[in-house]
Amino acid sequence: MTTPEVELKPCFLTPKRLQPEFPLFVYLPGMDGTGQLLRSQTAGLEVGFDVRCFAIPRKDLTSWDVLTNNVLDLIHAELEKSSHRPVYLCGESFGGCLAMKVAIKAPQLFKRIILINPASAFQLRPWLNWASQITYLVPSGLYDIGALGLLPFLASLPRISRSDRHELLRTMRSVPAETVHWRLSLLREFEIDEEQLSRLRQPVLLIAGGSDRLLPSVTEVKRIANIIPNTEIMVLPNCGHACLLEQDINLYEILKANDFLENQVDIGKQQEVRG
Repeated sequence: MTTPEVELKPCFLTPKRLQPEFPLFVYLPGMDGTGQLLRSQTAGLEVGFDVRCFAIPRKDLTSWDVLTNNVLDLIHAELEKSSHRPVYLCGESFGGCLAMKVAIKAPQLFKRIILINPASAFQLRPWLNWASQITYLVPSGLYDIGALGLLPFLASLPRISRSDRHELLRTMRSVPAETVHWRLSLLREFEIDEEQLSRLRQPVLLIAGGSDRLLPSVTEVKRIANIIPNTEIMVLPNCGHACLLEQDINLYEILKANDFLENQVDIGKQQEVRG
């Protein structure tokens, strides 16, 4: 993914190869907000999608509503270039909460929705809620140590390559303490109108890491599945919270295995022509 200047305002990171003939795949990242951690999945997704990754400036302290409008403005700008194509919305962790906000604000915009370990489960962990409220007491200099201590909760480390472990840690450390406090406060206050969620009619794939040590993601996707009518649950038994970084996880293949792709014949033909 190429990285434009993301410190001024939210933007989409774009791959080196744009594919406007493919469905638009919009990924909303976790707490770090950088979008950089999708890199291990980008090549696989580009087999059948034109990928965009939402990136939030490190010092961005805006509300859910502002972030929601940022995402929708960026999607509409993409569709102005190539309007007649389906849009897939994918949110992971913090981005899963944002994806739900975006989906209920513009339900007609999305062909498919994917939620991965959505952090709406945050409120199901009372100790996390409590701990998040006292993080402002931690001196900024200790955040590097705290990030290192959090790694085993974020990921199944043996299942992640050394370079991706370093990237995860580097990304966590890149987010200023003030921003961490703000995004934790957004998660504490996160609310979604269940009646509006229940009106979503497009297929929704709910993916949960069965070994998520940070959040009760399996419990949460089951709860969401009871609200949204057209859902399918995929539990990845050995995966942690940051499951997309794990070496044997291929998001494109997961979508394919769950019949979550459309127009595969057309895509295959396009690839043959290119070849």
